[in-house]
Amino acid sequence: MGSGGSVNVRYKYSLQKSENAFKAAVLIQQWYRRHVARLEMRRRCTWRIFQSIEYASEQDQIKLHNFFSYLMDQFTPSSSKERDFISRMFISGESYKEAELEKYCDYESIEVPDSYTGPRLSFPLLPDHATALLEAFQQKQQLHARYVLNLLHETRKHLKQLPNISHVSTCYSEEVTVCGDLHGQLDDLFLIFYKNGLPSPSKSYVFNGDFVDRGKQSLEILVILFAFLLIYPKEVYLNRGNHEDHMVNLRYGFTKEVMQKYKVHGKKILKMFQNVFCWLPLATLIDQKVLVIHGGISDTTDLDMLEKIQRDKFISVLRLKKRKESSRNPEIQAINGESKSSSDTAGNEAAPRLSLQPQSAQAPSTANRLEFSRWLRQTVQEQIDTCRRLVDISESEPEELTYSSMVSLKDVDERCWTHQEEWKQILDVLWSDPMPQEGCRENKVRGGGCYFGPDVTEKFLEKYSLQFLIRSHECKQEGYEFCHNRKVLTIFSASNYYEIGSNRGAYVKLGPDLIPHFVQYQANKTAHMLTMTQRQGFPVALISRVEESAFRALREKLFAHTSALISAFKAYDGDNTGKITLSNWATAVESVLRLGLPWRMLRPQLVRSTEDGMLEYKSWLDDLAMEQRSQEHIQSSLLEVIYRNRSNLETIFRIIDRDHSGLISFEEFQQTWKLFSSHMNIGLTDDGINDLVRSIDFNKDGNIDFNEFLEAFRLVKQCP
Repeated sequence: MGSGGSVNVRYKYSLQKSENAFKAAVLIQQWYRRHVARLEMRRRCTWRIFQSIEYASEQDQIKLHNFFSYLMDQFTPSSSKERDFISRMFISGESYKEAELEKYCDYESIEVPDSYTGPRLSFPLLPDHATALLEAFQQKQQLHARYVLNLLHETRKHLKQLPNISHVSTCYSEEVTVCGDLHGQLDDLFLIFYKNGLPSPSKSYVFNGDFVDRGKQSLEILVILFAFLLIYPKEVYLNRGNHEDHMVNLRYGFTKEVMQKYKVHGKKILKMFQNVFCWLPLATLIDQKVLVIHGGISDTTDLDMLEKIQRDKFISVLRLKKRKESSRNPEIQAINGESKSSSDTAGNEAAPRLSLQPQSAQAPSTANRLEFSRWLRQTVQEQIDTCRRLVDISESEPEELTYSSMVSLKDVDERCWTHQEEWKQILDVLWSDPMPQEGCRENKVRGGGCYFGPDVTEKFLEKYSLQFLIRSHECKQEGYEFCHNRKVLTIFSASNYYEIGSNRGAYVKLGPDLIPHFVQYQANKTAHMLTMTQRQGFPVALISRVEESAFRALREKLFAHTSALISAFKAYDGDNTGKITLSNWATAVESVLRLGLPWRMLRPQLVRSTEDGMLEYKSWLDDLAMEQRSQEHIQSSLLEVIYRNRSNLETIFRIIDRDHSGLISFEEFQQTWKLFSSHMNIGLTDDGINDLVRSIDFNKDGNIDFNEFLEAFRLVKQCP
């Protein structure tokens, strides 16, 4: 009896102990799930911040294009200096004729000194040359300018013979590897080759554009890819991306990178790259079933038209140059139902003039604003075309026959598309993104291309008997992502794109069955150096690091819109108390920035906690201040304007800076601001501009160093 009671007690004790352990396990599990959920929520918020700011920056690039259009359509220079200034901005993007480009980029006249220890190239290239380039770039060596120009010369000759749409077959190799955006991140390319093997007769690659910008080794990536393209022309295929565009390069870093690495011959190298980019094919078709394009499609994408376009005409897809109708073939004009106007004929017969000022005798009355606007636009355009003709000294020189020109000659009796239609075809395939909703609409988030839905994808695949599309253009956290019922695959190969740990890179392999097989990676030296103890807490630390970088960028965005935010806050502060509710704060911020972010969720990272649930918005905005350097006497509104438009300003500066020295004169700086403030409706006086010029001329040499200019207005978070 006694022993039975003892067993019962022990049983109850054991049962209670097990129950407590089970409850503890459940609590730990619940805590862990909440912890993981919070980390995932933070990760998604951080991702949305990065992506929203990136796309807003691309909108700025389109706005800059509108700025150029404004100059061409409306601005009337008041002096010869302004005329020269505007002409220089437009002429900088013009293409060279064949013989002129050959003469300008004459690599044979460049001597290689005996002291040069880097790789040496001779043509035709061999696999050993590519291996030597890989080893040299791993050791941070630089290829001599002569060899860079020679390589670009040979690459250009090869690309000119290629069709707009390349064709690849898995019959000739075991599989085809498709890589997405690399964006100047050479470590990712090295890792791809390490994991997957170098290009070879049995290893085909398709690189889907955006090789350049953002990263610091864009030039090395291009040299390697062009070398393999020449060595294995039937196994290596390159598509053009939206960043293979000299206007985009001015903003996102490739222009600056080339000029820093090749101070003597950088301008020639840039000009050759600019020409090579416009000869890159626009798409690749694998086994006639999988279409690889950089951006996407639209409801008007026509592969027949895309295949016959003279792609080299579009040096920059962002700038649609109006075709001079007088220079077009009369038969083509007749087909399209066009005729030359008498005004065009008169304009062609007139002697060339440099003046951009309209003659008052020809001007219609300003009472008719529409008629006057049309006359002004036509006059300015005619004068700009005159400047271009004077610069284009080899207009009548015969062009070498290329694949595109032969296609155009062959199909001369077929329908002739307008320049606008051809431009839109290229813009859509380079800039578009898929969306989950049905239909096709303008891509206002990026500012270029369109959003296409699953119904557009389905119709397109059915029309051309395709299985699915592979595109890039968008950073994905896992390096790849399916959408549209797995009919559209996005592949992105630049890991750590926004920040170390922000995303994986990936590439996809297709065999004869065309079933995609993915390989993911992360080229992160920091992660490899961590100890085992550090690795256990690495996800949290990594998310915190990425999150900090995202919020730093977001605070910059907020500061750049200080004036607009104050106006929005005051709309909710009817009694002028200087305080608003946190809910109204979130609504007002979104109404100004329009980034589509969950501001209520982000609020704890941006706003200090308040006891009464009210925010003193003026003191909050004071925290978003510029570091005090040498600009104390400049009006705060001007600082805000500079910071909000600094990317546009940098692009314009690089156009003005003809020798790419990083320096421009006071006068050029003043002209820039006059034009820019006119376009942006910014009220700046000449005295205000002069004060700005003097404040950022740190060494008082009479020139503006743009790198110092940017540094002077860098945003920092003030300590409370």
